Amino acid sequence: MGDNLKSILNKEWVITLRKVFHFIATVLMYSICLIMIIVFLAFLINFIDKQYNLSSGKNKKDLFGAYTIVSPSMVPSINVLDVVVTMRVNSPEDIKKGDIVTFNSTDYRYSGIVVTHRIVDIEKTSSGEYLFTTKGDNNNTQDSSRISFDEIYGRVLFRIPKIGYIQYYLSSILGWVTIIIAPAVMIIGYDIYKLIKTLKSSEKNKDDKKQIDEDIKEKENKKVQKKKKEGRFRR
Repeated sequence: MGDNLKSILNKEWVITLRKVFHFIATVLMYSICLIMIIVFLAFLINFIDKQYNLSSGKNKKDLFGAYTIVSPSMVPSINVLDVVVTMRVNSPEDIKKGDIVTFNSTDYRYSGIVVTHRIVDIEKTSSGEYLFTTKGDNNNTQDSSRISFDEIYGRVLFRIPKIGYIQYYLSSILGWVTIIIAPAVMIIGYDIYKLIKTLKSSEKNKDDKKQIDEDIKEKENKKVQKKKKEGRFRR
């Protein structure tokens, strides 16, 4: 009795473990597919918007953008390896003090680097040009150089916490194998296992039905033989 109970518990543990692995793999696969769909839609929208602007004789920046944060300058508002999603600003008048923007920095510390900082001051020159002073929330001082509207890629719409870890992990061979290949193999393997099990069950049902039919036929034959014998005795 004890051995049978132990065998049943072991079998249930294996089934539960399989279900857990299948659930985790499925969630990962669907999450990655969802991210890929969002990225594809963003590229598609940007492409359509770009074609429309070019046909209209305009050369605007991308409508949407996504940037991985690699420095702690905006902590705690934005943390390292968060991803910020930005949207193009069509006019400098639409940018307000306190907005977080992503721009091409001209600061000597970040020159030529794409930076995401907060607008802390706005100045309009006598020629009508807007100049924006930026600062990282975690920095003690403002950025040393002001930026023009042309250097701004977009205003931050929202951030996706820590998703940059996935980007960095997926860029490695180990990450690709762990997150993409392994779950895919597990799901396919489990589906093949279920298919084989279903086929075996179907074959077993066929064999059982065949055996039942043979038993019924044999019983009917016995009844016929019995009736024939009884008929002979009556004569």
